[in-house]
Amino acid sequence: MKSKLLPIFLVLLAYTLFGILLLLPIYTVFTEAFSEGWEKYYASITSEYALFAIGLTIKVSFVSVILNTFFGITAAFTITRFTFPGKNLLITIIDSPFAVSPVVSGLIFLLLFGRQGTFGEFLAEHNLKIVFDTPGLIIATVFITFPFVARELIPLMQSQGREEEEAGMLLGASFFQLFYRIILPNIKWGLLYGIILCNARAMGEFGAVSVLSGHIRGKTTTLPLYIEMLYNEFDSVGAFACATLLVFLSLLTLIFKLILEKRTERS
Repeated sequence: MKSKLLPIFLVLLAYTLFGILLLLPIYTVFTEAFSEGWEKYYASITSEYALFAIGLTIKVSFVSVILNTFFGITAAFTITRFTFPGKNLLITIIDSPFAVSPVVSGLIFLLLFGRQGTFGEFLAEHNLKIVFDTPGLIIATVFITFPFVARELIPLMQSQGREEEEAGMLLGASFFQLFYRIILPNIKWGLLYGIILCNARAMGEFGAVSVLSGHIRGKTTTLPLYIEMLYNEFDSVGAFACATLLVFLSLLTLIFKLILEKRTERS
């Protein structure tokens, strides 16, 4: 009898925690967002600064995903196919964003690229601006999302081995032929999975971006930063209205994640 009640209890506990930690906050966000009607909600998400924040978030996320995808594929291939000095150090560097607080990483980049920072004088002489501008947001987001693609591909490529690639090389295939005909088809689902996780993390990044942005409205405010600004200005309805956009993005990410997991299981 006890053996039958225990699984039921655990399932009920899991659904209870799911409701408290996920469904209840989502319900609260949408309730507050529509508390003053559809007109206020629509005006909040279509205002000039809101649209700029949405566009900047997409821009920063897109560039970060592209850079981390290129790095992730390169790093995974190098680590799984070659033996070289400093290999373990490279793996540690890839994992470092998981151990460093985003706020601390933002402060580090501020000390490097700020006006009084290590490279501040050089950047000022060449009229290059990183801190309090879009490049700073991209650098911070790239660092925070650094591990996601690489960490999905490294164990996948290790488990697949290199037999097919060696056979292709013996048949005279070039590196690009090996990549497009053998490597990419074998890692495509893992690569897409890593890209989705990377994009989700990039769109929701707050800590490091907050330090480097300067909170300049209409210039360096991504959607999470804009939501915070609205809430601090006591526009809670506008803040929650914009927060619903992040909720929609999160739900889309979860849907794509579930689809990819099923496709991966089938393949």
